[in-house]
Amino acid sequence: MRILGVDPGLRTTGFGVIDVRGSDLGYVASGTISTLHLQKSGLPARLKVLFDGVREVVQRYQPDAASVEIVFVNVNPQSTLLLGQARGACIAALVSSDLPVAEYTALQMKQAVVGYGKAQKNQVQEMVRRLLHLPGLPGTDAADALGMAITHAHAGKGIQLRALAASADSDRVSTRKVEWRHPS
Repeated sequence: MRILGVDPGLRTTGFGVIDVRGSDLGYVASGTISTLHLQKSGLPARLKVLFDGVREVVQRYQPDAASVEIVFVNVNPQSTLLLGQARGACIAALVSSDLPVAEYTALQMKQAVVGYGKAQKNQVQEMVRRLLHLPGLPGTDAADALGMAITHAHAGKGIQLRALAASADSDRVSTRKVEWRHPS
């Protein structure tokens, strides 16, 4: 199974792709999708870059499933709202690519990867490097994304089967055509 992990961020979104064969994890790719070249005031353009970037990663690496970090409530509500919109763009890109999407908190990812839910970023980087036998440390955003993929791999077949079943259920939901009429 090939898993894509996503660490959403409005300025930089990390992605990581791993292959899972039994209990063996194999590194495929990782990197970031950046909106730093765009104006901060151009939110729609930034969300489009994230949506298109995630879609490109899916097309290039053909994952079977995806996992995305759940947004935590930040001290600054505006930051939380913006992060939620970035996360929404990433999830929309994954779902529009027909991928089942699992969601995990940062605490769950750190617990699965490091064994301690309050681990520091450098500890996550080091454990990702070790688990995937990388020659060097991945960047922090890519490490978090790879950690999300590893978390999903460690979550076991039960979660993967539930995600696939949920995806199948959503396919069975009938979509209703909405017609807008202008009052005459």
